Amino acid sequence: MLLLGGTGEARRLALALTEAGGFDVVYSLAGRVREPRVPPSCRVRIGGFGGPAGLAEHLRCERIDAVVDATHPFAARMTASAATAAAATGVPLLVLRRPGWLAQPGDDWRRVPSLPALTDLIDRFVPLRRGAATDPGPRVFLTTGRSDLALFAGLHRPWFLARCVEPPTGPLPPRLEVILDRGPFDVAGETALLRRHAIDVLVTKDSGGAMTAAKLTAARDLGLPVLMIDRPPPPSGFPVVSDIAPATRWLTDLATSRHAGAGSVAGAVTARTPPVP
Repeated sequence: MLLLGGTGEARRLALALTEAGGFDVVYSLAGRVREPRVPPSCRVRIGGFGGPAGLAEHLRCERIDAVVDATHPFAARMTASAATAAAATGVPLLVLRRPGWLAQPGDDWRRVPSLPALTDLIDRFVPLRRGAATDPGPRVFLTTGRSDLALFAGLHRPWFLARCVEPPTGPLPPRLEVILDRGPFDVAGETALLRRHAIDVLVTKDSGGAMTAAKLTAARDLGLPVLMIDRPPPPSGFPVVSDIAPATRWLTDLATSRHAGAGSVAGAVTARTPPVP
């Protein structure tokens, strides 16, 4: 099976399949992080496929029996390629997406439909916690990832604090400070960070998960607004699960159908892809 990874869920699924036995897992990563956390039990593939056509060719040439898309909830291009390639080849595809975050009492969240819609909103944001005479622009804690920083390169009014795993490249905002760090983070550390940099507003994607959720608690405790970017919808026509347990069962059902008498998994499961448990 081909596991499109890069998330904690992907690593846990790879380990669960190793423990279950009977699965030959190829763990695929885009290669944006120099030192990725990869399960030692899998074969690893680094790099892109060349779009949907390249991925479809890879599925055929490598005789892939099933694909699990466990990429980041905002990796929309990779997810779209996986859906197109799966439809073209008949290889079953399962989408594994952790649940998004839910606002709690005391949260001040402003939902934003997309990253492009965010730039104008940030540029017009009026700081409420500091005197506009000393610094008229908002101080923004930007946690959307280094690849999105170019979208804000044309904004001269806000001051940005960006946290990334790897150093950013390409066009950058003129008023920017970068912190290189990787989660998990705790509430005490996030609270201290927001206070130390006098942050006015937190900007984040609705990625979900516990590894980076502490910043939301810190913003709530400090009374800071959060601009929450909505995640793109999953591809239609393919099963979606939110945890590794149903994903493991789905794959086990595929393996069972293979041993039930099919000549190849691809031929068997194309006609009878198991429903999500």
